[in-house]
Amino acid sequence: MPAADFTHVRTWVFDLDNTLYPPSVRLFDQIEVRMVAYVMNALNVTRAEADRLRVHYWHTHGTTLAGLMREHDLDPLPFLDDVHDISFDQLTPDADLAARIRDLPGRKIIYTNGCAPYAERVLAARGLTGLFDATYGVEHADFQPKPERAAFARVFGRDGLAPEEAAMFEDEPRNLAVPHDMGMRTVHVAPARADGDHIHHHTDDLGAFLARLTG
Repeated sequence: MPAADFTHVRTWVFDLDNTLYPPSVRLFDQIEVRMVAYVMNALNVTRAEADRLRVHYWHTHGTTLAGLMREHDLDPLPFLDDVHDISFDQLTPDADLAARIRDLPGRKIIYTNGCAPYAERVLAARGLTGLFDATYGVEHADFQPKPERAAFARVFGRDGLAPEEAAMFEDEPRNLAVPHDMGMRTVHVAPARADGDHIHHHTDDLGAFLARLTG
């Protein structure tokens, strides 16, 4: 992996869940349980139907929240507060990752389909507080989710970053398509490699990957 591929990067954009912590901790499992319960109560459906709808919303609209908003005009803020009320006990500080992020030249930001307060709690549990210049959640995209182009345009416009001078680190392959099309360097962070011309690099160890960039 040539570090030269990143010499032009001035802004480093990081997804949160399963990117800045290993998916093996299964933190998102807790969120999915709460999502299903929320859908059950909000729509008065069975657990099985709520889980089916959650998957349908994710495939059709990008996130469960987007589906609930578009198909049922649901208020997003109570949903976000509820589903992110989870335990962070599985997360541990990662001093090596913190050092690698700190060493990156330029701006560093978080962009997640979760909400910014939740992101800040994850960062605190991982020992990454204070390393990022900004934290953007779905609320900063007017509740439009990745992978939609409008969501990226809204967040990147708020930040003022130049996509052709930026890199995006993300565990979900489909969320790298628009950044690639916008001119960003893309890095898929996941245990298994995904195919696609929109993915420039893959790593299953974010800290080690960043170490190769910073020396």
